Amino acid sequence: MKDFKMSTFKFTTLLMFLGFFSYNSLYSQAYTREQLQDSMAQMPYFSIHKDNYFITGVPANTAINSSTANAKYQISFKQILTRSRLPLDTYLFMTYTQKSFWNIYKESLPFSDINFNPSIAIGKAIYDKEDRLSGLATVSFEHESNGRDSIASRSWNRFSLEYTTNIFKRTTASFKVWLPFGYKEGNPDLLEYVGLGQVNMSHIFKQDKLVFDLRVRKGLNFDGKGSIRTRIYFNPFDNNISNQYVMFEWFVGQAEGLLNYQESKSMIRIGYVIRTNEFRWFKGKK
Repeated sequence: MKDFKMSTFKFTTLLMFLGFFSYNSLYSQAYTREQLQDSMAQMPYFSIHKDNYFITGVPANTAINSSTANAKYQISFKQILTRSRLPLDTYLFMTYTQKSFWNIYKESLPFSDINFNPSIAIGKAIYDKEDRLSGLATVSFEHESNGRDSIASRSWNRFSLEYTTNIFKRTTASFKVWLPFGYKEGNPDLLEYVGLGQVNMSHIFKQDKLVFDLRVRKGLNFDGKGSIRTRIYFNPFDNNISNQYVMFEWFVGQAEGLLNYQESKSMIRIGYVIRTNEFRWFKGKK
């Protein structure tokens, strides 16, 4: 089983990176510099950062009961701090994401884990030789913790570099690496489970209707630790082009939350999501 998981990680990562190097010849509808700047100037200062959702489900690798079934929800927003461009055509923003695991099927409805993830970041658009958008780069400082003390305390800090681009006409990929620090006191082996980066791929099967998302993390060592998270977004509403969807999620691996990051899980959940539109420019111009 471990060999199968390891092979899956290697194959998925290789496929995404091959697509990364071939995207220029596959996507020709990118925004020009002027079009992107006009679009960014119309963006609200306050907006969604990651998906905002409420989903519930059951485990696929253990018995289903009130202790193993749960709900997970997330709130995430982004605040642009400066709309005027800084040196090197960069812009400054901050984000906040809170992810909670809620045992709603237990009698007292307790929260089992809450993870807080604020950040401050600098973003920059990258253009090709024809002055068309080829990617978005972000450098950020992030803190993530569960806000608890004593033996239940979990936290880590990281400097992150992320690059988002189209690898195919309807497929967007984000490649993120981080330099962690300040994590060894409460969770010294955390990197064995979260690794040093992740790859996220999103494919639009039908615009504003059906989307597939895949995120892969590989732990630091040469074993099966890490995680694969797949999501399917479906908009069941007719004539609705908003970012509201029904989301089906399957998470397999470790470190879904910070408290029990060493625990292997296979969770299948479904629920409601307000999907982020942060990288709308890679969908192409309508």
